[in-house]
Formats: sequence, C-alpha cells, structure tokens
Amino acid sequence: MIVCHCNAITDRDIHAAIDWMRAADSQTIITPGKIYHALGKKPDCGGCLSLFIDTMAKSDSLGVPAVLTNLRPKRGRFVSK
Repeated sequence: MIVCHCNAITDRDIHAAIDWMRAADSQTIITPGKIYHALGKKPDCGGCLSLFIDTMAKSDSLGVPAVLTNLRPKRGRFVSK
C-alpha cells in the first residue's frame, strides 16, 4: 500500500527501513525522519504523517530499546535524598 504519494513510499518500504535500521544499530531511536533519510527521500507535504506513523507502529522491530525503557519515575514515587 502506498503510504506517501509524494515520494511513492510503501508500507513495505517503511518496514524494510525499520528492519534495516534495527539490524544496523539495535539501540537507535527510529523516527519518520530517519526512515525518509534511510530511503534517500525527503518529506514533502506532510499529509501522510498520521498514516506513516500508524504504519511504523505496526512493525515488530520498532520497539524502544530496553536500555531506554522505564527511565521516568512512576507517578507519586519520587526518590528523596
């Protein structure tokens, strides 16, 4: 399915770019801008952004690296010195 008509980016292109970036660096934070860059393209009108992000969210490889999870303290649980 075409996700970005301006650049002819498909859902397969997005998933392939995510998989490639995750394989190259398992700790990287993946953003739409990084995906465009990996595909050698630049965003144009931005009309596809919500569909682009929805497509990204469906990727099994998108998850946040483990080292970056749970960095914020839970609400109501402040550590006092």
